[in-house]
Amino acid sequence: MTATVSITIDSPLGPRTTTVAYERKGSGEPLLLLHGIGHHLQAWHPVTDILAAEHDVIAVDLPGFGASEPLPKGVPYSLDTVAPALGALCTALGVERPHVAGNSLGGLLALEMGRSNLVRSVTALSPAGFWTEGEHRYAFAALLALRAGARTLPLPAVDRLSRSAAGRAALTGIIYARPSRRSPEAVVAETLALRHASGFDDTLAAGGSVRFAHDVPGLAVTIAWGTRDRLLLRRQGVRAKHTVPGARLVRLPGCGHVPMSDDPALVARVVLDTARRAAVPVG
Repeated sequence: MTATVSITIDSPLGPRTTTVAYERKGSGEPLLLLHGIGHHLQAWHPVTDILAAEHDVIAVDLPGFGASEPLPKGVPYSLDTVAPALGALCTALGVERPHVAGNSLGGLLALEMGRSNLVRSVTALSPAGFWTEGEHRYAFAALLALRAGARTLPLPAVDRLSRSAAGRAALTGIIYARPSRRSPEAVVAETLALRHASGFDDTLAAGGSVRFAHDVPGLAVTIAWGTRDRLLLRRQGVRAKHTVPGARLVRLPGCGHVPMSDDPALVARVVLDTARRAAVPVG
């Protein structure tokens, strides 16, 4: 069941508060799950139960997405703001340095949290921030097209499309390699999440100049990329490995940009393996 917590954000405008929605289940070392732009915490549902068998799993709606409030007016949707805000969320929930797994924007935030020593391990699934200028323009154009479709299609049309495999592919095929595996209800819900994402435009604008160019030393880090990622092409994983040389680079065969649905068992195994590696000193 989704709950909410109020957090205080240190921003250029001074301390501000917002409310973040999250789901929590399981027991063990804490594990924070972060979704991508325009998505919501339900993106992690295919793997949550597997992860919760070993961890205290906290799946979060990022500020301005899902059921979370947007950032206060004037507070930027930048790495410098959102990553510390997630650290404040962990403090509010009584969690100290969780493991973190993130997808796309969430993967970029996970790496930034690792760089800031806010977490004990990082699993980044197709993280943003390792693109060339051309790849960046392509990805943003695709995201804007998805957003436009989500905002203009009437709800009855979305519902009708979700009832067929071809319709689910039309709505979500750019982010899933196997969109037919998504239930009609999940496709409708994520289309509406994209439609109503109040933080989408500001996040996209803030991401235009983002390039992750830092090492994340001293942590267990895995960067994983779907071989059928059509949004952030898998060659970006090689650049990520060069940027974070101590990271383990993993291929996710047959997976798209949001791999949790395409192969839940594989994604869960990658996340769990990374958390286990955190117990071993990283040189």
